[in-house]
Amino acid sequence: MKKLFLLDGMALIYRAHFALSKAPRFTSGGLNTSAMLGFTNTLLEVLRKEKPTHMAVVFDTEAPTERHTDFEAYKAHREAMPEDLAAAIPYIYKIILGFNIPVITSDGFEADDIIGTLAKKAEAKGYDVYCMTPDKDFAQLVSEKIKIYKPARLGNEMEILGVKEVLAKWEVERVEQVIDILGLWGDAVDNIPGIPGIGEKTAKLLIKQYGSVENIIANSHELKGKQRENVEQFAEQGLLSKKLATINLNAPVELDEAGLEMCAPSKDLLEPLFAELEFRTLGKRVFGEDFSITETRAVSIQTDLFGEPVPDARPVTMQLEITDIDEPNIVPGKNISNTPHEYYLVDTAEKRADLIKTLKQQKSICFDTETTGTDANDCELVGLSFAIKHGEAWYIPVPPDQKEAKAIVDEFKSVLEDASISKTGQNIKYDVLVLKWYGLEIKGELFDTMLAHYIIDPDTRHNMDVLSENYLGYSPVSITTLIGAKGKGQGNMRDVEFEKIKDYAAEDADITLQLKSVFEPKLKEVEGDKLANDIEYPLIYVLADMEFEGVRIDHDMLKGFSKELESDIIKFEKTVYEKAGVRFNIASPKQLGEVLFEKLMLDPKAKKTKTGQYQTGEDVLLSLASKSDIVRDILDYRQLQKLKSTYVDALPQMVNPKTGRVHTSYNQAIAATGRLSSINPNLQNIPIRTERGREIRKAFIPRDQNHTIVSADYSQIELRIIAEISKDKNMMDAFRQNLDIHTATAAKVYGKQLHEVDSSERRNAKAVNFGIIYGQSAFGLSQNLGIPRKEAAEIIENYFAQYPGIKQYMSDTMNFARENGYVCTLKGRRRYLRDINSANATVRGFAERNAINAPIQGSAADMIKVAMINIHREMKAQKLDARMTMQVHDELVFDVPNHEVEKIKPIIMENMKNAIKTEVPIMVEIGTGSNWLEAH
Repeated sequence: MKKLFLLDGMALIYRAHFALSKAPRFTSGGLNTSAMLGFTNTLLEVLRKEKPTHMAVVFDTEAPTERHTDFEAYKAHREAMPEDLAAAIPYIYKIILGFNIPVITSDGFEADDIIGTLAKKAEAKGYDVYCMTPDKDFAQLVSEKIKIYKPARLGNEMEILGVKEVLAKWEVERVEQVIDILGLWGDAVDNIPGIPGIGEKTAKLLIKQYGSVENIIANSHELKGKQRENVEQFAEQGLLSKKLATINLNAPVELDEAGLEMCAPSKDLLEPLFAELEFRTLGKRVFGEDFSITETRAVSIQTDLFGEPVPDARPVTMQLEITDIDEPNIVPGKNISNTPHEYYLVDTAEKRADLIKTLKQQKSICFDTETTGTDANDCELVGLSFAIKHGEAWYIPVPPDQKEAKAIVDEFKSVLEDASISKTGQNIKYDVLVLKWYGLEIKGELFDTMLAHYIIDPDTRHNMDVLSENYLGYSPVSITTLIGAKGKGQGNMRDVEFEKIKDYAAEDADITLQLKSVFEPKLKEVEGDKLANDIEYPLIYVLADMEFEGVRIDHDMLKGFSKELESDIIKFEKTVYEKAGVRFNIASPKQLGEVLFEKLMLDPKAKKTKTGQYQTGEDVLLSLASKSDIVRDILDYRQLQKLKSTYVDALPQMVNPKTGRVHTSYNQAIAATGRLSSINPNLQNIPIRTERGREIRKAFIPRDQNHTIVSADYSQIELRIIAEISKDKNMMDAFRQNLDIHTATAAKVYGKQLHEVDSSERRNAKAVNFGIIYGQSAFGLSQNLGIPRKEAAEIIENYFAQYPGIKQYMSDTMNFARENGYVCTLKGRRRYLRDINSANATVRGFAERNAINAPIQGSAADMIKVAMINIHREMKAQKLDARMTMQVHDELVFDVPNHEVEKIKPIIMENMKNAIKTEVPIMVEIGTGSNWLEAH
């Protein structure tokens, strides 16, 4: 069977770029590879799943088309292409050609026209044709042999649209009527005007009744009111819009069957290109496990395929042979097989004694642990490795017998517990925690290569293999080839022979030490060494102790609560069925959408997803909650279902059988702002705003009846920090007078006395106070508060008039970001903003909001980290039995012996209030109780 795939190149590139816009991918050199990665992934999925026999990628050129002649404003309003996306296009061309797939363009014709022409010619020759695009306009091409192939995105499966699907989606009798709907409806993206007042739904209804744009115009006298007036007044515009939306099937391109036939990709072209783009996983998918990042960047692309500079890159005219690109010299990557090294197996007591003697003479050592699993609280030690100079390392195996294992670990106490010897590791918190279970307390200054790189470049990946290949040009031993599993510690390391595990483990220590020598000077370059040494590295010890300690869970409380929730869920389910008049799967977005928007008609303008089903996300339901009780019931149903499955039923499954407590794992190197995150369980997401959500906190209890939960929470810390950073006099005065900041803001904004402010005005002021931190616009505020945009704009204008320092802070911060490419917290943590000068307003706006927010949120994160370090030190200095057990956003939780409660309160209070010296007073609220909720 002949199967031709025609790819709408630019549409797929845009889609790939923006699919990763919230978590873009960058190389170590700062190149945004989101578009390249997304496009290549999509291409590989199609090749794997669909196995096309023929393929081409089609692009527009910059030459004007007949549409531009007919309508000068055609596509005139399109925003400038984001700079990162423009830079990606030459790489994507090389990726396409590296896969030996032809690129097709033709001056004066858009990609749609070329694809349409080729599709019809291929159809005539018996091909099954798939137009691969997210563009809705292609629906007009569909026939029995031509289909639309919409690639998978954001967890949704790929979608194939044939005649049946198009007729159903567009509600038409004939496929060609799609053009009539587009002509009436218009297209804001391409600036096709359509007829005013006619949207998608109205267009479908009119075409269903009259069949075509021409027939609607001919029978306009049957229409009523404004609709008749618009159709008659804008008849010519409607006909022009239909013409603009019609795909031209006579583009001057021939169906070159031999040229379009699929063949194997070129390793010589793709391997060095993937190396430059740091596509390790993709490289291995295409070339196998032997793929590695090359030492030199052999394919540095500064020009397009014609040698033109990247900013002015133009598409290729018609087809290019693979020989049109110079073949680069491929330099083999460094690895353990071609790099000098000396790795020693230390498998006797005598060898261990000699090694310990050597290590004790050092001022600094690098070490690593090998274990049977990835959970440091629930695994066994397999071995230790050490390095003190590049290219040399030792591996000490540890026997399965835990008594013998502990004896060997004890031998290294004199080194690892020596505070005068500094310790280096990659994600060293894991190793610190593992060894705590063997009775060994790591001491001394720390250097963590993962955290060092996180400070240097917070938005990219920080795992050792990536860092090694990016900064050392060296590919470490793959754990996949070692034990046939993915990721360090998965699989059973004990089953690996000593010689192999020796190389793997010793290499880890060696590479980590080499990375330290790279990152130490880089930290100084970005002025991050103080942040590392004063905050991030000392925090490792604090977090390791917290994770080791864990927190006790009240099983009986959760069991009872689960039954309550199940009963409530059933009640809401019955109520929803009664109000809907039909039984359906409430958890199914498709069925829910049909009930809400087709049966109950709650919103005649309800939006649909790209797959054609109604949007039923939380934001959509919240906007409808005021219109219908059933929506509020559904929201409550969803909330209870999530509470039950995510926390109430899941928490007991997370209890460590060794301790009877839950041991979360804190991540220091995830959030670019500096905030901590946690997993198993994710403490940061435990609900607090709803009564049912707060109940979860009752399950977190002290270790026994002789202990009490103590909770300490910063009060409005981000608002206090924005006052501190901006030095706004009015806001600083409000905090100094200990006024309710939202009431004080409302009084300022509405020109009232404090006692005159009503609840709605305070609510509006609160929304502005917090909205400003996140760069909220008048439109966003109006949506949030449900007020007219004009009123929201007036509130914001009055806000800035009363708090001019905040407006000045926003202006100064953005100017600094535009000049320097980053912003800073009070402690010098940088947030890099690569898109701050983008010509694309959407992309630039996202960076501008981050520029405003990052110094505030990041300073709050730094403040609580400093407080944690100082409280931890003071508790140890005073030899208290109290333990810090949890950190959740701006709150710290402690498990405290009853007799130490009054002693620890001032320690917590003083260290939290004075973590960072500020002119604005910092307020801390401390509570105690028999569970977390009671203490909070």
